[in-house]
Amino acid sequence: MSKPIKVQIFDQSYNLGGDLDEKYVHTLARYVDQKMRDVAETTKMVDTQRVAVLAALAIADELQTLRAEREEIEGKLRD
Repeated sequence: MSKPIKVQIFDQSYNLGGDLDEKYVHTLARYVDQKMRDVAETTKMVDTQRVAVLAALAIADELQTLRAEREEIEGKLRD
């Protein structure tokens, strides 16, 4: 395991460990931070935990949509 990587997400500091590239971890953290800020702005919610859950659901929705699109493309390529 490499040295911890310090990131800021929704005004909170986190020291993350692991073997991921530092730039990549910062990119992920910025993405999550922006999703949380978008949710907070849209919902006018201030409870960090609720904002985090809604942001996680939005990210999960994006992931599922991309997976479905990929499966559709792979199906077309197989045909």
